[in-house]
Amino acid sequence: MSRTVWREYMPAIVVAVAALVLWEAAVRGFQIERFLLPAPSAIVTNFIENFERLVHIGWFTTKEALGGFFIGCSLGILAAFITARWVAVNEAILPFAIAANSVPILAFAPIVNNWFGVDNPLSKMIIVAVIVFFPVMINTIRGLTLVDKNALELMHSYAASEVEILWKLRTPNALPYIFNAFKIAAALSMIGAVVSEYFGGNRSALGVFITQEAALFRFENAWSAIIIACIVGITFYLIIVAVERAVIPWYFEQRKAERH
Repeated sequence: MSRTVWREYMPAIVVAVAALVLWEAAVRGFQIERFLLPAPSAIVTNFIENFERLVHIGWFTTKEALGGFFIGCSLGILAAFITARWVAVNEAILPFAIAANSVPILAFAPIVNNWFGVDNPLSKMIIVAVIVFFPVMINTIRGLTLVDKNALELMHSYAASEVEILWKLRTPNALPYIFNAFKIAAALSMIGAVVSEYFGGNRSALGVFITQEAALFRFENAWSAIIIACIVGITFYLIIVAVERAVIPWYFEQRKAERH
């Protein structure tokens, strides 16, 4: 087990370490000014010195990302179950979902901030919810509709009702798709929360902090905040992977069998 995990993550670790070494060497070798691109060693030092402050700021934005994640995922799954059941509803809702997904966050954020208030965390949650809604909805619909025809015919042969087919066949089939959507939404939620804060927000927010520190050419602070955002996003992703393994262990066993 440990050897398999090591082989799986070793290439990514090697690439990350090589990139950091090249970054450090380039900054030192070409004598790049710190206000243009600080060295990784300077960023790590700053990160350690300001760790408590960065954690406080990161937690504020994390709450916005989590709130938007749960709102967007809940609405996305609800919309998917409704549209997968009735074709007419699917044809009516899907164009609006596509249109909402096509709206750039740069254009949408100022409008939502005006509706709910720049300092209101709900405005950031709504932006995150809009971002994660579409991938969750589409993936859930795929899982609910792309079922094995033989299994569906077997359920019909036993005179199973549509509700029984939904909960005993379609929903278990959709779970891997839903968790894949959750993993996508985990990354998008943190990105959406931070970017939405670029247009204004509480001073304890990551996006506001990064904007202000970059404007003052304190890029070590800005990069330290970016590290916090990355740590939160990766942690969020790993939590979802752990929950996925606990909820649908049969899916991982099936994938392992297919590999061998």
